[in-house]
Amino acid sequence: MNLPKPQEPWIGARGRIGVIIPSTNIAVEYDCQRILPAGVTWHFARFHVAQPDLSSDDMFLAFIEAIRTTIPDAMRDIMTCEPSHIMMGMSAETFWGGLQGNVEFEQHLRSMIGPQIGLTSGAAALKAALDAFGAKNVAALTPYQPVADLQVRRFLEESGYNVTNVVGLKCDSATSIAHTPRREIIDTVLRQLEGDNVDAIVQAGTNISALDIFPTLERQLGKPIIAINVANIWHTLRAHGIADKVFGRGMLLERM
Repeated sequence: MNLPKPQEPWIGARGRIGVIIPSTNIAVEYDCQRILPAGVTWHFARFHVAQPDLSSDDMFLAFIEAIRTTIPDAMRDIMTCEPSHIMMGMSAETFWGGLQGNVEFEQHLRSMIGPQIGLTSGAAALKAALDAFGAKNVAALTPYQPVADLQVRRFLEESGYNVTNVVGLKCDSATSIAHTPRREIIDTVLRQLEGDNVDAIVQAGTNISALDIFPTLERQLGKPIIAINVANIWHTLRAHGIADKVFGRGMLLERM
């Protein structure tokens, strides 16, 4: 039987999302696979991390320099599956240089993918999420060394927020970030970041999965606690015109 050829691909009919992740990352795929609206598909491309050592400020800077040369290869590869949107499933580089640095980072990516395809970067997604909640006073959790924490603070302050605190966990490698104990994340939020003067708490570092932690903490504290992976997913879906509410994954996906 000769069946008619479909005019449009039926896989990912509402959105085929190309996700760029470091080769060391395991958390982004875990989170994406647990947030899967009907008609949306996630397609992952990894860029090689030859320098995963993050044990000092100098090594963190070496990491940033190394990945700048390998991200374009992943961008090239993911475009061959004809994605309708690109999501950057990495974090530190998107904060680098503050607000203008993020703009320049996205412009560089646009030079590879063209103007028609949607684009989401972590820092910009967090800003959009904070703006959606109307947050003014913000605290931040990162897995980074101080040199990168300064970039997160700079981006948030240049975006117009009052930053009450930034706590970096100083993870010693890009791989070990994923193995941060949940108890350490919870204790940091409750003991060092939470306060009556804090409207929202954000978490950078896409190799931390907080999907199973933050919704409970949000109910306990009564305020948004926004993981960068969730912000990325939310921003990608909303930018794609997908307004589905996802319950049990935090305030952002339930309310905004």
